[in-house]
Amino acid sequence: MEFPHALLEGLIATAAFLAPWEISPSAMLLSGGALVVYWRGLRRVPSDARPSLKRRIAFITGVLLVYFVMQTRFDYLSQHMFFVHRLQHLVLHHLGPFLIALSEPLATLASGLPPRIGSGIVRRIWRLPVTRISYRIVQNAFVAPLLFVGLIWFWLTSRVHFNAMLSAPLYWVMNWSMLIDGLLFWVLILDPRTRRQGALLGFGPRIFLVLAAMVPQILIGAYITLAEQDLYDVYAVCGRAWDVEPLQDQRTGGVITWIPAAMMHAIAAVILVGRWARTDKNRPDRVSVSSSTCAGGA
Repeated sequence: MEFPHALLEGLIATAAFLAPWEISPSAMLLSGGALVVYWRGLRRVPSDARPSLKRRIAFITGVLLVYFVMQTRFDYLSQHMFFVHRLQHLVLHHLGPFLIALSEPLATLASGLPPRIGSGIVRRIWRLPVTRISYRIVQNAFVAPLLFVGLIWFWLTSRVHFNAMLSAPLYWVMNWSMLIDGLLFWVLILDPRTRRQGALLGFGPRIFLVLAAMVPQILIGAYITLAEQDLYDVYAVCGRAWDVEPLQDQRTGGVITWIPAAMMHAIAAVILVGRWARTDKNRPDRVSVSSSTCAGGA
């Protein structure tokens, strides 16, 4: 049976698209290392403590999405189309970290680390006062949302964006800052624990923060979408990958900044409300009060 020529061409084109565009050892090490450590952790964690299939899929999908937008030809397109760039940052700052945080991977990753690295290096670094203080600062209820929204605004400032897209080191800093901040923010927001169990914030404050952080992003996205002038002429300098009018490219990018990001904040709020309701329902004091009320009524 002869292999279909069109199918062969499609497979070659797909492989070419998925191949690293500009090899970043840090991105490849992070993505590959995370998957290997997670796999090792799954093998070592007791079966009754193993994460569910949904959580495993969420983690693997989040990591692969981050790799996809940073290492494949998608990264090339993001440097030559504004709306693709906004899709890239939607993944780096929102979708990828959101899925990773939702998977609650820390226990599995810790189990997958070699003892010398886990206990010998990571734990020692975490116990350092400067590490704990720094983490508390960036995860503060006021700092975390300001940093989350502030980075979006900063990198979308016309002059800053122009320089970042023409400087390889600054472009690297831009993408990594979005990814790291996204991970910090969504880990804070989607922590399944209550305040009593060790979460930095209760469910109520986190619901408020995630909805409050949504509003400035809507405004930024609306401003870009409705602007009548080309705010990001760097794409004319670099050359667009496709023959699209600058304002159309910009408006599509503005809508991506506006609607999908806001939807993710709304989804996070719904998840938190559900967790809060289940936690409140299962509280021991609530159960005891309910039992005593029934006894009294009888």
